[in-house]
Amino acid sequence: METITTDTAGLKEAKALLSHYTRAGELGLKNEQLYAALPQFESKVRQVGQQARVDVAKRGVRWQQQTLKALGLLEKVPGQRGKWRCKTNGKELDKAEPGRLLVAFSTRLGIAVYADCRSLFAAINEPIHVVITSPPFPLARPRAYGNPSAAEFVDFITATLEPLVKNLVKGGSLGINLSNDIFEPGSPARSLYLERTIIALHDRLGLHLMDRLIWQNRCKAPGPVLWSSKTRQQLNVEYEFVLWFTNSPHHCFADNRRVLKPHSAATQKLIAKGGESRTAINSDGAYRIKPGSYGRPTAGTIPRNVLSFPSNEGNSHANRAFAKNVADAGLPKHGAPMPLALARFLIQFMAPPPD
Repeated sequence: METITTDTAGLKEAKALLSHYTRAGELGLKNEQLYAALPQFESKVRQVGQQARVDVAKRGVRWQQQTLKALGLLEKVPGQRGKWRCKTNGKELDKAEPGRLLVAFSTRLGIAVYADCRSLFAAINEPIHVVITSPPFPLARPRAYGNPSAAEFVDFITATLEPLVKNLVKGGSLGINLSNDIFEPGSPARSLYLERTIIALHDRLGLHLMDRLIWQNRCKAPGPVLWSSKTRQQLNVEYEFVLWFTNSPHHCFADNRRVLKPHSAATQKLIAKGGESRTAINSDGAYRIKPGSYGRPTAGTIPRNVLSFPSNEGNSHANRAFAKNVADAGLPKHGAPMPLALARFLIQFMAPPPD
């Protein structure tokens, strides 16, 4: 398995290099032209080990350049020795070559890897506490990144996740975001791919379903257009599922105390006065209220299993703005990012600190 990493901050430098190749257009650039175009570039010649003196600044740029070549973003200018130009048109997503893993960029939180997921997951041999994923939905009309069909989905998802599940520590969790809005071909009836996926993850990978968390997104575009706006047989959609599994329910690391919500003003007022002063029996005795109920101070309210996070939150706007800057330098944007707030909630709930 070949692994290529960068020795720079990653995405920022890649974007800077690509912007110069983009401005050069079809003519491309030679390395010396590239060095001259970089505003902060300054030669740094040093003795490296037992080797001759090396310009480490030029070597750093060339290393970043090689990463861009490996990503398929640069190509040789035909008939011109040592001259390269930008390959991507800023609209197409390039498929990662199987067997090659590239560190696209890194932050204090970790790394982003550009790779075929099956190659990447097969190369991981570390204990995993939580997997949060939003795989391609089995859409009838594939998006730019492609997707399996509904008929192929169960085999695709179980085979892809199997190496991760093997490394999942006892009590670890899998949170998989999937759409409820996949339909039988030419029909307003929903596909049963979700049910088949749940059963397959249990039967094939030994995972246990903890919950079908509902991610409510009031910013979802109206749809499905054909069945809700034209034939009028369906309602507009507003949610997706996050299916939550674990390999050992009694040892599951999830803890709702890590995601408590602030008490409402009314609850705070009730606690301050010592709880309920009345006696009541509701739902044929299923729920009973007696004096003092809800009077004990607690750290917060346990969230419901309907998670309401808009896809156009502030962090999503910042992400799209950043992606647009990258796209201006010749890189395409991903069309389906996950809101940071949703990912943060799932990780805080399912992962034991500091994992």
